[in-house]
Amino acid sequence: MDKRQVGIIATIGTALTCGCCGLFLCVFGAVAATGSMPYTTTVNGVENSGTMSPVAGFAMLCFSIILILIPFAVGFFTLRKKPEDLNPNEPIPPAS
Repeated sequence: MDKRQVGIIATIGTALTCGCCGLFLCVFGAVAATGSMPYTTTVNGVENSGTMSPVAGFAMLCFSIILILIPFAVGFFTLRKKPEDLNPNEPIPPAS
């Protein structure tokens, strides 16, 4: 496999793993940031309920943005055309 195929596979892999998780976390974080995310816990027979803190929702939104940007960064760095190295032993062409 050449480097371009590896870059495409890496971009698709990160888009499926990081990108999809980031989008789902973004939706969940947006709902939690509004303060309308209810929860109920039961510990030793004692039931406790309330709403999730909006701070946790904002943290999820920030983390989801990072997860969404990872596939773009992988695609950029693996699929960009790199400048060719100049051979120092090659003669310089004459100016016309």
